[in-house]
Amino acid sequence: MKIAVISVTNSGDTISQKIKSKFDAVLFKKSDVKNKGINNIIKDIISLYDAVIFVSSTGIAVRACAPYIISKDKDPAILVVDSAAKFVISLLSGHLGGANELTLEVSKLLSAVPVITTATDNMGVEAPDTIAKKNKLVIDNLKNVKDISSLLVDKKRVAFMDLRNLIALPKGYEESLNDADGLVYVTHNLKDDFSEFKGQSILKLIRKDIVLGIGCRKNFEFMDMKNRVLEFLRQYNIDTRSVKIISTVEIKKDEQAIINLADYFDAEFRICSLHDIKKIQYKYEGSDFVEKTIGVRSVCEPCVEIVGAKPVTVKIKLQGMTVCMGVL
Repeated sequence: MKIAVISVTNSGDTISQKIKSKFDAVLFKKSDVKNKGINNIIKDIISLYDAVIFVSSTGIAVRACAPYIISKDKDPAILVVDSAAKFVISLLSGHLGGANELTLEVSKLLSAVPVITTATDNMGVEAPDTIAKKNKLVIDNLKNVKDISSLLVDKKRVAFMDLRNLIALPKGYEESLNDADGLVYVTHNLKDDFSEFKGQSILKLIRKDIVLGIGCRKNFEFMDMKNRVLEFLRQYNIDTRSVKIISTVEIKKDEQAIINLADYFDAEFRICSLHDIKKIQYKYEGSDFVEKTIGVRSVCEPCVEIVGAKPVTVKIKLQGMTVCMGVL
């Protein structure tokens, strides 16, 4: 976590140094604030750091950050430590940004009182955005996070379902959909049928567990590849946001269409060696032409297995390219 610490007093500089003794933090001292101005400092750094800790009054922090706040899934954690180090306040991005957790760590270091005001934390239930952050899930709709949190705070019944049964039931949730007012569920599917659910709100959390093994002819057009893969995912009812890895053979490591595809899906781009493919290619349908061209008989299916996924489709031919899908 990249942390910036901004102090506006001499005592604040001392507290900042203590924070730096434990955390990998960059300090902006009283002299920096005086020379550059706190608003200019924040403008320059707020998008570069995962957390910003003010050693100042809350008012100074609020006024400095206000023009640059975007949304809870993009803003960094913002903390405030008073100049006597009596309190550490989680001010912004308590859940997704990690401000609540960092507040507890900093308060312990400074022997200060942590101040956390998010209602779900104070009620001992797990907020839906905390579930998402802890399990590296993608939130489908931020408005639904607010709706589910409101239900939890109002002590309404909220059901939780993980369609792969990998996450234990979080605190404050129920297993049964019967008479539930809300539902949080984890999936990689594009659509799931909850038509029988009669509650007020549904929140979808997307697990990034899909691997796409890709093979293609040389200089394949990116837009053609993207459109064919999107249609492939749609046919298999897979949410595009669940794609975690795009893998291919080492000979294709510079194939721009595949590189761009990984960027498009915000996915890892993984390269598989010919040596590793040769060890397992016997399991899959091969091609004499591909073997003559690049030295192995199969690409997309072995590339799914090599990165640790279980293939759930066979090789699919899509006019000059092949794709295989796997699940981690």
